[in-house]
Amino acid sequence: MNNFQYFNPVRIVFGEGQIKELSNLVPNNARVLITYGGGSAQRTGTLDEVKDALNAEGSKREVFEFGGIEPNPEFTTLMKAADMVNENNVDFILAVGGGSVIDGSKFVALVSHLTEEDSPSSNKVSREKAWDALTSFTKGIDSAIDLGAVLTIPATGSEMNSGGVINYSERQAKLPFGNPLTYPKFSILDPTKTLTLPERQVMNGVADAFVHVIEQYLTYPVNAKVQDAFAESLLKILITEGKAVKANPDDLEVRKNIMWTATMALNGLIGAGVPQDWTTHMIGHELTSLHSIDHARTLTIVLPSLMRELKVSKKDKLLQYAQNVWNISTDTAQDEDAIIEEAIVRTENFFKDLGLPISLADANLDESAIDPIIKQLEAHGMTKLGEHKANDLEVSRRILQRAAQA
Repeated sequence: MNNFQYFNPVRIVFGEGQIKELSNLVPNNARVLITYGGGSAQRTGTLDEVKDALNAEGSKREVFEFGGIEPNPEFTTLMKAADMVNENNVDFILAVGGGSVIDGSKFVALVSHLTEEDSPSSNKVSREKAWDALTSFTKGIDSAIDLGAVLTIPATGSEMNSGGVINYSERQAKLPFGNPLTYPKFSILDPTKTLTLPERQVMNGVADAFVHVIEQYLTYPVNAKVQDAFAESLLKILITEGKAVKANPDDLEVRKNIMWTATMALNGLIGAGVPQDWTTHMIGHELTSLHSIDHARTLTIVLPSLMRELKVSKKDKLLQYAQNVWNISTDTAQDEDAIIEEAIVRTENFFKDLGLPISLADANLDESAIDPIIKQLEAHGMTKLGEHKANDLEVSRRILQRAAQA
């Protein structure tokens, strides 16, 4: 196991009816900006429930709203939210939604103070400064507005980490960022809020969490027994509960396990002290940016082909994955390549069972889509990916070629 430091300050408030705790969690005299997405928070009554809790008897809070944050949060939209923060002297952001809303709110919290230099009294955030911050992974920012979250879509784990991903369509860019200042002060996880989600979003969430675990697990052994066992358990839970929620979407106990598993998949715990990959995500981001494919679906398109392309460097962990996650015996005379292929096929079948794509063709794309993706990876500096930093553009091309031929 490698040396590591682990820190996670996020208070988790889990369970049915816990939105009422906002009256205790958000400072009583705060100027609060509620951020949310395309309107489901309004339609389902969650937004009203949030506002009722914030405006409980004795509250001195002033509450503002900003809606319309996209499923892949757009830089230009977030700049409008940042301007609103300054116009209203907001000192607390409350994100109500899934990972995209939380990611976008984190970015707003980080860049709101980056105003135009030529007008010190202006409330307008400098778009160029904010873009520079994003392209530098927000490492140079040393202050941020406090934020909390009310999670409605389990998938990304953003509710318990300090990272995010922002889309900038005008520049054909989808870029990650991270800053310890954006750990939420708290996150409320009420599984009942997931019962109204469309099946597509639920399955996307299961897949997103699954690949989050894979990116931190499927590398090479470092004798990290706790992290490996935890990761394998999360994967098995997602396989079982993913199929269960498709068969019985009203089962609240299944929803609880999916919600908590998705949070644990990316709160830093299973990634502490182990090598990590993230090639699937970086290629997937370009697929989303260029073709507007749901993030999770880009991951299920790329992952099986990545497993096949990198089966030599990942052999030991692929065999471990086959045995400990899919219960494929590795103690027989069966060829190791055959064992690995069976594990990959079972992974593909799991994705297909959830109605998810596993090839470029499943997203109505062919080999003509590959060159633009490679150009985007190069433009965004994604030329040395993976746990060994050995996945150059040619490796990424071969992965995509496999996905085109699947």
